[in-house]
Amino acid sequence: MDRRTLLTTLAATAAATAAPWARAQNYPEQLIKWVVPYPAGGGTDVIARTLAEAMRQTLGQQIVIDNRPGASTNIGADLVAKAKPDGYTIMSADNAVLAFNEYLFSKLPFSPEKDFSYIGAIGKFPLALVVHPDFPAKDFKAFLAYVKANPGKVNYASPGNGSPHHLAMEMFKNRTGTFITHIPYRGAAPAMADVMGGQVPCMFLDLASGLPIMQGNKVRVLAIGSGARSKLLPDVPTLAEVGVPNTEVFAFQGILGPAGMPAAVVAKLNGELNRAFSVPAVQKRFSDFGMEPMPGTPQQFAALSRAESKRWGPIIKSAGIKLD
Repeated sequence: MDRRTLLTTLAATAAATAAPWARAQNYPEQLIKWVVPYPAGGGTDVIARTLAEAMRQTLGQQIVIDNRPGASTNIGADLVAKAKPDGYTIMSADNAVLAFNEYLFSKLPFSPEKDFSYIGAIGKFPLALVVHPDFPAKDFKAFLAYVKANPGKVNYASPGNGSPHHLAMEMFKNRTGTFITHIPYRGAAPAMADVMGGQVPCMFLDLASGLPIMQGNKVRVLAIGSGARSKLLPDVPTLAEVGVPNTEVFAFQGILGPAGMPAAVVAKLNGELNRAFSVPAVQKRFSDFGMEPMPGTPQQFAALSRAESKRWGPIIKSAGIKLD
């Protein structure tokens, strides 16, 4: 190889090596697709749209929401896992993608641990144990005594098999040695309606969906599954306070992209997400939904997701829950 050919080859190699870095530094140069693995109009969709608008203002590019519901979030997650890892396809991910589905399904088309770039946590919704106002037990101690005295005779509602609400009650049953019968619904609204109507006496309910009926005394709140009392329900004790430790139950969300995204792009999106938490419209939406923001690093989000997976795996396995 002559000197001119060698120099040309070296220059081409250097340019090819530098190109991804340069593109990452100029990111974003086109619109970003934000996949939401749920239908439009739900809580996850609303949170994503609120954050996308706040982030768009400083990123300088449009962020388009792409709703891809189905298969307990697996359709949307698989789409993102197989997308080009350039930062122009990201997604909202929750307990299902990050912690539940690897146990609920015999085989997934993706690995939650290996096939995604973790960008940052969005926030969490604490889950609370609620009963119909006419239920014989008026506080948590009485509720626990009642269900222990009536094994299998008390039903509980959930928005569906494999939902955080379903698994929260399964963890509660595991920790307390109780037997309460599951009645799955197609969504939170019909489940809440039947608890309010007295057709089903109890359920674990997230604050995002249920705060209005909790504050309106349409249900009685016995305990909340968060690490500390909620500012929105300051008189409601935590499960730990009423004698059920190690039973923190919450739904959480974050942002993922395909594995292999440039570190500079991940850092840019993480910074914009954390900045968005201070935007008044975002703060109001979070407050309205009872959502606790979770600012932090991509590494913290990944660690939380893996810790939640390890925490819920034994519960799902011991309850024998499968979605396929």
